[in-house]
Amino acid sequence: MRLYSTLSRRLEELAPADGTVRMYVCGPTVYDLIHIGNARPFIVFDALRRVLEAQGLRVLYVQNVTDVDDKIIRRAQEEGRDPAELALHYTQEYFADLERLGVRPPTYSPPATAFIPRMVEFVQRLVEKGHAYVVDGDVYFSVRTYPGYGELSGRSAEEQRAGARVEVDERKRDPLDFALWKRAKPGEPVWPSPWGPGRPGWHTECVVMSMYLLGETLDIHAGGNDLIFPHHENERAQAESLTGKTFVRIWLHNGMLTVRGEKMAKSLGNFYYARDVVRLFGTEAVRYFYLSRHWRKPLDFSFEALEEAKAAVGRVYNFLAEAERAPAEAQPQDLHFPAFLAEAERRFWRELEDDFNTPGALAVIQEILGEAYKRADPGAWRAAAEAVRRLARPLGLFQGTGSAPELGKLSEELLNLVVELRAQLRKEKNFALADKIREKLGQLGVELRDGPEGTRWVLRV
Repeated sequence: MRLYSTLSRRLEELAPADGTVRMYVCGPTVYDLIHIGNARPFIVFDALRRVLEAQGLRVLYVQNVTDVDDKIIRRAQEEGRDPAELALHYTQEYFADLERLGVRPPTYSPPATAFIPRMVEFVQRLVEKGHAYVVDGDVYFSVRTYPGYGELSGRSAEEQRAGARVEVDERKRDPLDFALWKRAKPGEPVWPSPWGPGRPGWHTECVVMSMYLLGETLDIHAGGNDLIFPHHENERAQAESLTGKTFVRIWLHNGMLTVRGEKMAKSLGNFYYARDVVRLFGTEAVRYFYLSRHWRKPLDFSFEALEEAKAAVGRVYNFLAEAERAPAEAQPQDLHFPAFLAEAERRFWRELEDDFNTPGALAVIQEILGEAYKRADPGAWRAAAEAVRRLARPLGLFQGTGSAPELGKLSEELLNLVVELRAQLRKEKNFALADKIREKLGQLGVELRDGPEGTRWVLRV
């Protein structure tokens, strides 16, 4: 498996020393339900985890839950709720949404508040080593003490200052310095520390939790590309300043979900809650929508694109339903077909091993279906269906019975009547009218399949 690392800006081989991949993915800030744009990294890196496990690797997958943050505090104050109660509520809703999205739970899902004593200890060690300083109960990281700052994002010092999401604070030694610990403010949740009551800065949470659960060097750290700067840049600076070791071997950042070219964000109001989109289109359509685009590229959201994904999923399930009607012992009559399937399977895995190219892998699955459709061979169809099920399993696709459209009893009887009428026309050699019926049914999404035992119809989505 070779993956494009944001830091090196090239493909890097994933080679965990002991067969265990230590993988950290930035999780939600639980002040609201997640929107469908938030779901992209959760789905993409869930699929990557499954693929790595299918290759025989053990994956320790950690995803944090930020349950203390300015947004949580502000939302709780607006609603007159306790911040901890609000965070717990949306944490539970988050995991419910993961299930709706078909995302497996992480190995560990640490809440930030459970690690605050360790964060205090971590910050204290940075102060002792001269990488952080205290100002009136606040603690700041001194960016100038870490020579590698800016390497991950590739930003110049001027760009860093322009892009840093920092409040103007004349007490800081450098405008780029960022808060590791924030002193207490009225009405906010606080914890004790050597510098007085307060709470940790956002950038410190992930460093402490990932290093405690996965060790000082991670194989993969992943998230949306909006986290590269300042969040991940700041994480790297803290970790490597403290340990002197490489913090992350491979940094992965997925492209943003956009709406008409603009980033989807709650602050812009151009978002849809993930659970609402799943209710409209189904779990697998949403997963297919994301996996049909390369994870590093931006992806534009539209209901039309989701409809296309739903139709694609439906077509696969229609094929599987038809193919699996064949006897289990049926074998391909075309002796070359098993060799084709074996080569297709090799190409499928080559695509995934090449920077996790899920669109290429899905194209191989579609090619298998296309080759099967060329053959009136139940054994070939069944073998193709088995291959599709097997290959798609690590992507979290095509393991169920699907959501192919259904007809009511009256519609089925009418359709059967039309098929019988067409058969009679063919017996009378009225092929022009019989072909016209076939053509019209095809336009309505009904495919007729003529065989030795008669004609059967199959719904197409």
